[in-house]
Order: sequence, then C-alpha cells, then structure tokens
Amino acid sequence: MLETLVVAFTTFFATIGPVDVAALFAVLAPTATLEQRRSMAVRGTAIATLILLLFALFGDAVLRSLGVSLAALQLGGGILLLLIGIDMVFVRPSGGTTTTREETREATSRPDLAVFPLATPLIAGPGAISATMLLMAQAKGHWQAQILVVLVLLLVLLLTLALLLIASRVQRFLGVTGLHVISRVFGVLLTALAAQFIIDGVRHSGLLG
Repeated sequence: MLETLVVAFTTFFATIGPVDVAALFAVLAPTATLEQRRSMAVRGTAIATLILLLFALFGDAVLRSLGVSLAALQLGGGILLLLIGIDMVFVRPSGGTTTTREETREATSRPDLAVFPLATPLIAGPGAISATMLLMAQAKGHWQAQILVVLVLLLVLLLTLALLLIASRVQRFLGVTGLHVISRVFGVLLTALAAQFIIDGVRHSGLLG
C-alpha cells in the first residue's frame, strides 16, 4: 500500500503540477480581483475533479468497450508519461500538462478562466487523465488500492486548490528558478515511473514470450 501511495502521489503531482498551475494562473489572471480569482480557482478545481473522477470510476469500462487491454494502456500511458517527464526535465512546455502557446494567447482574452484553461487542460489535462486511468487499471481487483489512488488524487487536487488561492505569492516566492527545480525533480521521478509502466506493459503483453 505504501508503494501505491508513493507512486500515485508522485505521478499525480507531476502530471497535474499544482505549483506550475498556480504560477501560470497568476500570469493569466493579472487584472482579476481577489474575489474573482477565488471563484475561478474553486470552480476550475471542482470541474477538473469531476472530470478526473469520471475517468477514475468509468475509464476501465470505456477501455473494455474499446477492446483496450491493460498491457496496451500501460504501454500507451507509459509512453505519454515518459514524454511528459522528459519535457519536465528539460523544462519545455508540454501540451500534456499545460497549455500550448495558442491556448495561452486565447486564455489571456477570456474574462473567466475556470473551465478553460484552468479545469482543462491545466489541471485535468491528457497527462492527468492518462495517469488516473492507468493507476486505477493497475490497482484493478484490489479495492483498497483503488480507494487509495482516488484519495491521493483528491489530496493533490486539494493541494492544487490551496496553491491557486495564493497563486501570486507562490509565483513571487519560488520565482522561475524554483519552479524549474521542482519541475526537473518530479520530471526525473515521472520518467522512471513511466519506464516501469512500459516494462510492465511489455511483460503483460506476452511480446517477450
């Protein structure tokens, strides 16, 4: 259970990126009042939570209806997380965990950022969705482990909300260097976890005989 806890927290923290989300939110909403920021933060996190919980609870059924095996999910999800982890290590913008340049430009012209880009793709982006489905599939058949994955997901989302509420202070306190250090550390951890997911996928696929 401890291994599940550590893997789930590291994966969710890396793919959701609470610190990065808070810093980018401060940049995207510089003229918003404190009340407006709080409203957007709460609604954005709530919508993202709903999206991720839906994938956590019903992602397996969707995959089975599409004929996707656990091995295929491990391979595909592992490759996606590996690419995200590499981008984090080299501090490159990734569409899997943040907005693209075009999305950022569009977001700066929006008065309300709660749904886009805050809820998705900043919080509930492709990386977080893939991680949620992959971790739940890995824990299939062990309800205690699945409950733990969901609880860790909610913990990281709660941490994200807390940082969003103090986004400006987070941005000033960490600065660019601090954000890059956190990104690189969790990027290294995520690449290692992604490599393990890929190895497990190859093993379960029977490709090695």
